[in-house]
Amino acid sequence: MDKKVMIVDDEQDILFSLRTLFERQGYKVITVNSGAKCVNELEKGFSGVVLMDIMMPEMDGWDTIKKIVNRGLTRNIEIEIITGKGTRNHKKMIGFGAYIHDYLSKPLNPEKLISSVNKCLMCLSKRVD
Repeated sequence: MDKKVMIVDDEQDILFSLRTLFERQGYKVITVNSGAKCVNELEKGFSGVVLMDIMMPEMDGWDTIKKIVNRGLTRNIEIEIITGKGTRNHKKMIGFGAYIHDYLSKPLNPEKLISSVNKCLMCLSKRVD
């Protein structure tokens, strides 16, 4: 399986930093700055790990995940939450926990993030095989 990651965040500096980090690790990287663009990329066939920010304007990360699930776009992806909110919002996660591989707080630890994404890819490759 290809090493692919989609970074969904409305902050350009986060998109740039994470793109650089993952490209140096040999990943193919797609960056989008909104939930709507994320859904669009999934509808075009993206498969891999989706790093989802929660706090975004218009459609936040929770609403984006809900739309992904409702449209049946979860088959070839693993979702990881990346957020500035330090604690898990269990109320919002109800019903979506099965679709979220990990929940990482900003500022992100690069080694931990790469390790977590690599684990996601292993889980995804087992599902696809």
